[in-house]
Amino acid sequence: MTATSHAEAPGTRQVSDKDVRTVIVSSLMGTTVEWYDFFLYSTAAGLVFDELFFPTDNPTVSTVLAFATFFVGFVARPLGGVLFGHIGDRIGRKRTLVTTMLLMGVATALMGALPTYDDIGLLAPLLLVLLRVVQGLAIGGEWAGAVLMAVEYAPPGKQARYGAWPQVGLALGLGLGTGLFALLGNLLDDEQFLGYGWRIAFGLSIVLVFIGLVIRLRVAETPAFEQMRTARETSRTPFLDLFRDRAVRRNTLLGLLSRWAEGAAFNTWAVFFLSYATTTLDLPRIDVLVAVMAAAIVLAVLIPVFGRLADRWTPRRTYTFGAALFAASVFPAFLAFQTRDPLLIGLVIVLVLGVVHAVLYAPQGTLYAQLAPVRMRYTGMSFVYQFSGIYASGLTPMVITTLLAVGGSPWWACAYLVLAGAVGAGATLALRPRDLHFGRDR
Repeated sequence: MTATSHAEAPGTRQVSDKDVRTVIVSSLMGTTVEWYDFFLYSTAAGLVFDELFFPTDNPTVSTVLAFATFFVGFVARPLGGVLFGHIGDRIGRKRTLVTTMLLMGVATALMGALPTYDDIGLLAPLLLVLLRVVQGLAIGGEWAGAVLMAVEYAPPGKQARYGAWPQVGLALGLGLGTGLFALLGNLLDDEQFLGYGWRIAFGLSIVLVFIGLVIRLRVAETPAFEQMRTARETSRTPFLDLFRDRAVRRNTLLGLLSRWAEGAAFNTWAVFFLSYATTTLDLPRIDVLVAVMAAAIVLAVLIPVFGRLADRWTPRRTYTFGAALFAASVFPAFLAFQTRDPLLIGLVIVLVLGVVHAVLYAPQGTLYAQLAPVRMRYTGMSFVYQFSGIYASGLTPMVITTLLAVGGSPWWACAYLVLAGAVGAGATLALRPRDLHFGRDR
């Protein structure tokens, strides 16, 4: 049995079910490896990098400095998005994705071999920042390409469920990273964990990258891109074309605003929470890591479910609903945190990260793929997702940490997060169905 790969590409080569399965596995494996590498850093930033690379007499200052280098990765991501988006729109999705995976794996493995501040002084954090920039460049080009491989292979009416599978990689990567840190923290004492335990998790990246490359090299280019290349419709300057077309320009700007909700949500529950729970709430590190790992498992299970529902509800409506749910959940979640009850807090994290975030994240890739036509789609998706990551994702842990320190209570931080959710929901709702490029919402 075969199926046409994309509603925009009638008459292109048809693909078999085996082809589609290979693409899905490749996209899922690729994003899992990339996000495992990327979020190892966020986990380490909240738990060990403040002590090993940014030691100060003030724990809050050390934490903010560690999160500042986490933010550096988000500054590099839009550069990687534009660079690899241009390459992906010009020469193809597949070759671009092989390059991004290699870059990410090498950078992460080298992080695991870095000497600390006590060993080489200021050179240690400088090298860490440099490798973080390489990570940012790689993930900047990875995400959009992996989602496009799935979406552009999908039959009409099923783009959201196919596009949801690469999104599962975020949950699996987060679960693998936090799970491995939890296991190492349980097997080793604090001195051993800070001495060499965390390095094991970073070194494992090489093995995962090798497996991912073997699968990725078996995938053919997407039919939508092949049709565009055959018709000689490839854009010479895809980034500039995003702003030349009025409807695409409007979609791009609204996409940038919509991303604030998802970026703030994930980096609050999966990144900031690790530091907040272990320092401010004084919860055991293992309990916190297990809670996030459990939430990641639930997230991985529910993303495909909401991906299927998004084909019925449309990605635009599903994402709007998810952003509104996030805004509504912020104050109740932080109220639960004040109890310092590990079981209650764990259940809340599973709910907000595992369930609510699945509603947001499942349709996101397909929604952003709808914002631009094929010839500039890789660049458009990368720009929207990665540039918005600067303020939506990278700044979130620092902003919330600062608001907590200045305000003395979590409520100003909660107000900031509610605003992010409301803006995200409003911007998504403002997208005009007639301006979208495929799907039922068009």
